[in-house]
Amino acid sequence: MKLLHLFKRKSSGEIARDRLKILLISDRVSCSPEMLEMIKQDVAKVISKYMKIDTDSMEIQISKSTGRGRGNKNPSLYANIPILDLHKI
Repeated sequence: MKLLHLFKRKSSGEIARDRLKILLISDRVSCSPEMLEMIKQDVAKVISKYMKIDTDSMEIQISKSTGRGRGNKNPSLYANIPILDLHKI
């Protein structure tokens, strides 16, 4: 049954929610949605050379976090990348 879950299509509500998340994140860090999508594609391309990943469920976020020291706010990149197989394809 888990194998069938991989081929399940997202509902329009899930797609809209994902798009809204990307829009809100990009607005918070002054990064365009196109730039986030380019980052996502580049990350997927590099990582997929070494392991099999689920690019449809992959999430990329950029947020401003408080760094060490004098309260500097540095952007941070967070990636949630589901790994399907650790062996090289």
